[in-house]
Amino acid sequence: MVFTARQIADFIQGKIEGDENITVSTFAKIEEGIPGAISFLSNPKYTHFIYDTLSSIVLINEDVVLEKPVKTTLIRVKNAYECIAKLLQMYQAALPKKNEISKLAAISSTAKIGNECYIGAFSYIGDNVIIGNDTQIYPHVVIDDGVNIGEHCIIYPNVTIYKDCRLGNNVTIHAGSVIGADGFGFAPNADGYDKIPQIGIVVIEDDVEIGANSCVDRSTMGKTIIHKGVKLDNLVQIAHNVEVGENTVMSAQSGVAGSTKVGQWCMFGGQVGIAGHITIGDKTFLGAQSGVPGNIKGNVTLIGTPPTDPKLYFKSIAISRKLPEIYKQLNELQKQVEQLKALNDKD
Repeated sequence: MVFTARQIADFIQGKIEGDENITVSTFAKIEEGIPGAISFLSNPKYTHFIYDTLSSIVLINEDVVLEKPVKTTLIRVKNAYECIAKLLQMYQAALPKKNEISKLAAISSTAKIGNECYIGAFSYIGDNVIIGNDTQIYPHVVIDDGVNIGEHCIIYPNVTIYKDCRLGNNVTIHAGSVIGADGFGFAPNADGYDKIPQIGIVVIEDDVEIGANSCVDRSTMGKTIIHKGVKLDNLVQIAHNVEVGENTVMSAQSGVAGSTKVGQWCMFGGQVGIAGHITIGDKTFLGAQSGVPGNIKGNVTLIGTPPTDPKLYFKSIAISRKLPEIYKQLNELQKQVEQLKALNDKD
């Protein structure tokens, strides 16, 4: 597919600086630009690449001031990052999709498969499973009995979805993830631990994306719920009976312990850990490696363990680096005080 700068600018409502008839047919990072490619610039750290990039078109924010002329055609927009996302979505949507059902897939006679679905080789579809239209099930996926999957979903290879779980429309689950495994429930006794059966399910609403090798555990009773628009990175753990609010995002290696409620529009950095049986309010932003032991009201940005205002956190880090020097000075002061006390006792 080939597009002109004018066609792209019209689609994203941008302003062209340069040749509106120049064409592109692929994407490239600005530092790896090639003729016929479109790139974008949103991070100021990469501004110096724009003067030498070979990309034919570069999307750039309206307020960026360049220090010298560029060779490429620019399209200025309000938010270059959002616009390149829209173009990539359009490009991906235009790619051909598989819609055949492999003869090597094992599909129960009681399963109901929608129209234009793809089911790859060696996938297993259990009893009474329902799969909506235009959903793609890649090879080696296991979908256990009673699972219900909506329309336009993508389930990548080696995903396992346990019994009776529910997925909405436009859900994407990346390779190796497990939906509906048992929550971590054990009761200690004199001889060890008694297993607490996990008889609930997982409900994943529309427009959710779950990264590779992530786990969403089934509830002890009731539901573990991932609400509409949630995005989970790779290696994220969601424990039993957790509820994650709409449009919340979590970076890699984050974990939420059992029965915690996470609000809407929250953002968690990498390796954030959330304790169980607490509530995180809407629009809570947690920096990487934050550890949360208690409730947070929301509408706040925090970092560290326990979570702290970022300014105070970085001040404390700066002070902590001086602790060896402060400790040495304290010891010297203590010696001087003892010497003064000794002199005073003599008098």
